[in-house]
Amino acid sequence: MNHPDHAHGRHGDPTPVLPAVASFADLELPAEVLRTLAERGVHEPFPIQAATLPSALAGRDVLGRGRTGSGKTLAFGLPLLARTAGRRAEPKQPLALILVPTRELAQQVTEALGPYADALRLRMATVVGGVSIGRQAAVLREGAEVVVATPGRLHDLIDRRACRLGRVRVTVLDEADQMCDMGFLPQVTEALDQVHSDGQRMLFSATLDRDVDDLVRRYLHDPVVHSVDPSAGAVTTMDHHVLVVHGPDRYAVTTEIAARDGRVLLFLDTKHAVDQLTRHLRASGVHAEALHSGKSQPQRTRTLAQFKNGRITVLVATNVAARGLHVDDLDLVVNVDPPTDPKDYLHRAGRTARAGESGSVVTLVLSGQRREMSRVLAEAGVRANTTKVRSGEAELSRITGAKAPSGNPLDGGPAAPRPKNTNAPFRGLGTSKDVSRGTGGKSRKSSEARKLAEARRAAQVRRGG
Repeated sequence: MNHPDHAHGRHGDPTPVLPAVASFADLELPAEVLRTLAERGVHEPFPIQAATLPSALAGRDVLGRGRTGSGKTLAFGLPLLARTAGRRAEPKQPLALILVPTRELAQQVTEALGPYADALRLRMATVVGGVSIGRQAAVLREGAEVVVATPGRLHDLIDRRACRLGRVRVTVLDEADQMCDMGFLPQVTEALDQVHSDGQRMLFSATLDRDVDDLVRRYLHDPVVHSVDPSAGAVTTMDHHVLVVHGPDRYAVTTEIAARDGRVLLFLDTKHAVDQLTRHLRASGVHAEALHSGKSQPQRTRTLAQFKNGRITVLVATNVAARGLHVDDLDLVVNVDPPTDPKDYLHRAGRTARAGESGSVVTLVLSGQRREMSRVLAEAGVRANTTKVRSGEAELSRITGAKAPSGNPLDGGPAAPRPKNTNAPFRGLGTSKDVSRGTGGKSRKSSEARKLAEARRAAQVRRGG
């Protein structure tokens, strides 16, 4: 569906779109919000904020099509808080609702809006899976004006009669396409059916495919439509590289990229592969941690905090981190396992080059994966430079900053064997077809086992064992 810049109302002529603004001071925002923005050094709105804030503050429904990192949290958050200010929630009956697909995004939205909510004396509650539902029910019982929730946990609380949505007058769906992709459409429509029928709805999505289009048609009334930074392919500050690697050299290439100066986010397809690579990187002296759905929520929160503050430099993740993860100054994302879906590519890529900063996206492929990767990039609207690389080469360092790891293990175990071009790749990086064929596999495996046993014996001798 091709949405125009303004949508027709249900009864005739389109409602005019309010003009964009050049400064937050030009908006009718509460003085407390303007003061907090100034204290935080935020003066000029990003394009999506400048475009949507006037209409959203006026109570219009908003359909925002924006790439993650375009500044949409404040675009929907400031109007939601301003329009809720001065009201007090009854127990279990919030006044505003923000629905997001993942726990990480819920946490980030809460952190981003917290200072402005505090300034307006609005109480926020974060409602996500993986932590105590009883504690969340208690917070809602005490009263919270604004609830930031993932659809599954919100559904559970509604089922328990711990939350009622009838007084919600401002509802936001953030990353609506991802919520639909994750199978949350029934819970999303359940929530929208329960909020106040005359309330304001704001929906933000990177894409407007069928399910999202249905939500727009059913629940948004005469929305103001704005499309800002529609895809990572259009971001001029982002470089895209496809690096063609030799299968057995893949782990060595990945390890050298991970050992670079500066942070890097590595994406793999499975939890097992993430854990395996993380162990290898730590044994090679690289400060890496794993992030995937098998980790508890406190573990995930702690890992993200350490990645943001620089305690760890490498985050090895499944797609759970591709949505909503916001880290300032993250200039390199690496697809160790190439994504097969253009939407996955764009969302992974969207972790870098955020809010005008520059960044690079690197995808490792075997020669047999090049054609499939070209298709994904074409559908994503991305143009990438393709380069053949090997570990230890200057070209790899030029593109990624790769360097040799220290080799000093971080967890007290034996050092990882230095990967060489003849090593068989670890399973989980690519497909089983990538594993070297012929008779060399077994001898390599036994050689690796011998090396590992020797390293363990040496470590025992050092410890006097």
